Amino acid sequence: MAFEKKHVKWLIASIAILAILAFFYFDLGKWLSLENLKNKQAVLLNTVNEHFWASVLVFFLVYVAVAAFSLPGAGVLTLAGGAIFGLFTGFVTVSFASSIGALLAFLAARFLFRDAIKKRFADQLAPIEKGLAKDGAFYLLSLRLVPLFPYVVVNLLMGLTNIPARTFYGFSQLGMIPGTLAFVYAGTQLAKIQSLKDVLSPGLITAFVILGLLPITTRKLLQWIQERKNAAV
Repeated sequence: MAFEKKHVKWLIASIAILAILAFFYFDLGKWLSLENLKNKQAVLLNTVNEHFWASVLVFFLVYVAVAAFSLPGAGVLTLAGGAIFGLFTGFVTVSFASSIGALLAFLAARFLFRDAIKKRFADQLAPIEKGLAKDGAFYLLSLRLVPLFPYVVVNLLMGLTNIPARTFYGFSQLGMIPGTLAFVYAGTQLAKIQSLKDVLSPGLITAFVILGLLPITTRKLLQWIQERKNAAV
């Protein structure tokens, strides 16, 4: 049984590595550029109008794959969600696709590439482990709320910690809601977007930082209130 599990692990890891190599070798990233999205928006809208649910499914699977394999292009795909599906459908689809993709990347880091990732990101892992030990899942929620922390790095490094997968998924999806909503809405105004930097204005980043501080601040406030109650008893 252990022999079979080991071979299954290597098979999955090999498929993942080949998929990533193919993405770069065939330059598939050119299809996930803002320029290409703008050029193809009319065609994509026509396809969505004719085959709505099939389009949603294909978009969902592509997004999950990009997130799971930690490939570049998630930002443009999020804009695409708003540009071709509108705010509501785009937001719901991207929210679940990005969270499921993040979970798959998390599980891959935990069970397939643990040693390689730990060696590559050793310096970044220490503060995350410290933050989780101190503030638990609220620390993950803060990381997700602040888009300054790379989405891919958070997925991979969290896989090296002891946080349960279900907790990672739930707090990740919750924490990514503001950023997802901002990018999907920006996608509905695609003609005004010249680069991804146009989405993250200084004011919006400041708002995200404040949001990111709220979970830990709330946790510390509740701890302080509890300590005062205990001291009064």
